[in-house]
Amino acid sequence: MKLFYAVSPVIITVSTMLVQPQFAVAQSSAEVAKIAKGITVLIDNENSPGSGVIIERSGKTYTVLTAAHVVRGSSDYNIVTSDGQRYSLIKSNIKRLKGVDLAVVKFSSNQSYATAKIGNSDNSTEGTTAYVAGFPKPTAAVSNALYTFMDGRIIANASQSLRDGYSLVYSIDTFPGMSGGPILNEKGELIGVHGRGDTTENFNISDVNPNIIIKTGRNLGIPISTFTKQFNIANSNLGTVAARPSNPAVTKPKADDFYLQSVEKRNKADFQGAIKDLNQAIKINPKYAFAYYRRAEARQNTGEVDKAIADLQKAAELFSQQGNKSDAFRSRGSMLMLKKDYPGAIAAFSEAIKLNPKDTDAYNERGMTRVNSGDLKGALADYNKSISLQPSDAYAYMGRSFTYLKLQDKISAIADVNQAINIAPNYALPYLVLGVIHYNFGDTPKAVTTFNKASQLLAAQGNQSYAHGSQALAFQLSNNYPAAINSFTKAIKANPKDAEMYSLRGDAYNRNGNIQKALADQTQAIRINPNYASAYTSRAAIRFAQQQDSQGVLADLNNALSLDPSQDKAYFFRAIIRIQQKDQQRALADINNAIKYVVNDADGYMYKGIKSALQGNKPGALDNLQKSANLYQLRGDKSSYNEVMKLINMIN
Repeated sequence: MKLFYAVSPVIITVSTMLVQPQFAVAQSSAEVAKIAKGITVLIDNENSPGSGVIIERSGKTYTVLTAAHVVRGSSDYNIVTSDGQRYSLIKSNIKRLKGVDLAVVKFSSNQSYATAKIGNSDNSTEGTTAYVAGFPKPTAAVSNALYTFMDGRIIANASQSLRDGYSLVYSIDTFPGMSGGPILNEKGELIGVHGRGDTTENFNISDVNPNIIIKTGRNLGIPISTFTKQFNIANSNLGTVAARPSNPAVTKPKADDFYLQSVEKRNKADFQGAIKDLNQAIKINPKYAFAYYRRAEARQNTGEVDKAIADLQKAAELFSQQGNKSDAFRSRGSMLMLKKDYPGAIAAFSEAIKLNPKDTDAYNERGMTRVNSGDLKGALADYNKSISLQPSDAYAYMGRSFTYLKLQDKISAIADVNQAINIAPNYALPYLVLGVIHYNFGDTPKAVTTFNKASQLLAAQGNQSYAHGSQALAFQLSNNYPAAINSFTKAIKANPKDAEMYSLRGDAYNRNGNIQKALADQTQAIRINPNYASAYTSRAAIRFAQQQDSQGVLADLNNALSLDPSQDKAYFFRAIIRIQQKDQQRALADINNAIKYVVNDADGYMYKGIKSALQGNKPGALDNLQKSANLYQLRGDKSSYNEVMKLINMIN
């Protein structure tokens, strides 16, 4: 839509001559916050509230810019302004811009409200300050949509946008409900509209892994220049925006363009493609700290841990040189965590928190590190602090849910993961973790349902590899191993370098009785990712069951535990080998470690039964093993049930 005004070209010419050029100066954060609060509105409805920004006033009519998906429903909407007044949105005047996720809406009021001053979004380059304002949707903890103002930095400002016009990337915590809110520069000028929060997937679908819950800080917006190229407004605040050239010049891709393309590929789990794009971004701009940081993330997903560590070290150096000390310490913390230097990582994250006591990401990452180091109480404290600072942060609830799972607190674990789902209902990860929780506590039907739900969400997001993998897990829990193998094969076809899918298919082959294919898949998983601890454990378990290569079994278990000291099943199998070797003392030490790290109650009872047997407590051993067998039977895990029954018969 265009708004037409009968203004004489002569008047425009004279006005241009009379108006002196104005130079905006940087405002303090508090000053920008005041500006943002005056121009940001809540777009409220009963289903999915959002945010918007007032951009024009004409008499009693105000025009609000927002994301088109905020007003896509058929229900009634209300505009809530900074003074708490509610106004009916004029539904007939909702105008959606062509080809981009933007819309303008109107409301009428006798009150006087501020309008946004339009900035030049082209000047918002990597590393510059940016702010986002909006109204996160209510949660169980916070019953009202409360105004929120967040700061951060521009990561990329691409010249070639993704679908729906998204080309701004920024490291600002945003939450559901803030879509449509303003993105402001350090002068308090409107440079874009926030539209997509960070809900991309980064996880191992087979494991409840604390590394999955860390927020990437990658949020997307649409530059204001995209809006002004389609829309004419009389507001004087828009008068300085340059007109769109009739034949825009073709420019070479920028580093930002490649960075943005890497975001799209990462969202689809194409980590190799993301690495290639980030290589190009770094080639163009060797000092692109965020690109090194994201390449480290992608390399971690492809198993290139040493290269990921090198990238994080480089990112930390560049962030420090560029004055971004908080991100420098966070990068260093991530690097040390990959090196399994948990005390060093915790110290680095603590330094980041000293610099910014409201840095929820630093609390979340320190919490994750404490989980890895076994400090579950410390982890809970960090996640509690993060949630107190940002009650709408799904990632913090996910981290705390994982911690509760480690503590065998089923009720709290489920409550937190449900809260994460309430905050981000289209985010697949909480459903996957909920499925694992249900399975670990013996409710296989609910686990199957939630894995299928996760598969649907992942498919809708274009993440075909993980979508097929999630569906395969549902088949596997239903003991439909041929269907599981077929789905894992589809996942591998979608991403041939996904080590995890090979390992999972190997497990399905093993359960279906095809031992050679099972071993081949585990070996291929290790070949793709030599740091994949679970694959070493799985290969050892297959060889152990077949009584093959006892030295190779022990080597695999030792490798698994050197890579991930929390592999409870690796401790269990090594304990069994040491029992066979009549090394009771070391067997007991291993079974104690298995009990320490177990999250599955059926496995836990089995480990306790073996411990009781080692200590000569036959009644205790039989009691625990029978509880384990009952739980395996309840969840339909025939293979594990049969193995535990063999142990019971041996002890009897």
